[in-house]
Amino acid sequence: MAGVTKVKIFESADQLNELLRKQKTALGKERIQALYLLKIGQVKTIGDLAVVLGRGSATVQRWLKTYRQSGITSLLSRKEGSGRPPIINSQVREQLLKELQEPQGFKSYEEIGTWLKAQEGVEASSKVVHDTVRYQMKAKLKVPRVVSIKHDQEAESEFKKNFQNT
Repeated sequence: MAGVTKVKIFESADQLNELLRKQKTALGKERIQALYLLKIGQVKTIGDLAVVLGRGSATVQRWLKTYRQSGITSLLSRKEGSGRPPIINSQVREQLLKELQEPQGFKSYEEIGTWLKAQEGVEASSKVVHDTVRYQMKAKLKVPRVVSIKHDQEAESEFKKNFQNT
């Protein structure tokens, strides 16, 4: 019979059901669901399985081929895209982190950009510098707030002690 799958599924239906519940990504769920539906006999052909999952039959065949050759861990693994390398590489980030931890710190992201260009030879836009420092490195600029000459520490502590937060 054409389209009948000849994949031997080694995991039990209970194991597949448990794996299905543990999946965090939609892709992982679909792939485990394909194996589960074949294991319990709800679908017989790859075409039926493709219709149930809403995928092309070639895609389902590719999943089953991967499972047959490498097992379930390979089926669930996701390739990381190579992508563009970051403008500010890891060595420069380490150096920048050390500089950020210094007491004087940086006053602005523009200052960080000039430092990067002068010290490390890295030319990056202010957006790249801001995103890298603030969101990827989870660092903040060390800019102390201005304190008035008339500031009285004792009055501040007294105020905080007596302040009723309603």
